[in-house]
Amino acid sequence: MTTTPQVPSRVGSFQARVARDVVVVDGPDATSFLQSLVSQDLDTVAVGSSAHTLLLQPQGKLLVDFYIAHVDGDEWWCICEAGFGGELAAGLKRFKIRVKADVREEAVGALALRGLPLPGAVATAAAVHVVAVDWPGGLAFDVVGPEGAIVALSDIIDAPGIDADAYEQARIEAGVPRQGFDTDERTIPQEAGLELVAVSFTKGCFVGQELVCRIDSRGRVNRHLRRLRSVAAKLERGTPVAYQGKEIGEITSAAAGVALAMLRREVEPGATVTVGADEALVEAL
Repeated sequence: MTTTPQVPSRVGSFQARVARDVVVVDGPDATSFLQSLVSQDLDTVAVGSSAHTLLLQPQGKLLVDFYIAHVDGDEWWCICEAGFGGELAAGLKRFKIRVKADVREEAVGALALRGLPLPGAVATAAAVHVVAVDWPGGLAFDVVGPEGAIVALSDIIDAPGIDADAYEQARIEAGVPRQGFDTDERTIPQEAGLELVAVSFTKGCFVGQELVCRIDSRGRVNRHLRRLRSVAAKLERGTPVAYQGKEIGEITSAAAGVALAMLRREVEPGATVTVGADEALVEAL
């Protein structure tokens, strides 16, 4: 595969090597154990399918944002942003009392496929697991498995390869939050729109449910993740964002001409904000 710095459009097709952590949960009680903890309803996830879910803190704030693949019977692969596998494993083990389930981290390689149907070579590969991921504008999958298998698949997939900077540009354009950048341990799911894709409000109990459901039924959050766009402003992570002379948040991820920022709720999409000495347009994700 030839890697280029080309930046794809929102609906462009591409592949990119990405860093992911995997936590495997298996054993006779694995399914019921996970079902009692995570925000998504796993009863609807058939073997061979996947779902977006969250492990929250008891207070309702984010612990780990991840995808979960139902591999076989009572075996599940939990796939998260690199650097959060240990936190996910520790968070699950904290609740593992008299439960017949093993929780372990697995070293993997990972490949992001965006804007194209799942290639047959990937669908039939025995050593890898595929999850459909949230990515506005087109089909999107993450493929995880042994490093050698990922390299081999990357070489035969008919899609242009892009580097890490170009992938970040595409991610920010798509408005996809990245844990450790756009979300952290202070984040309430509704602030980043995660309740729309990763929370079931009908499944019954899960860790942190009370706050999430209370906000959904009769509350609101004070911040929202927004996209900023500017051809003039220097968009950099950590830069304060101001509105009518008042600081209302900061940039959480940035690329050429576009950024994500966690902003106070009173600043609506379409507003013009100040970043440094220049202006940027606020967009909804």
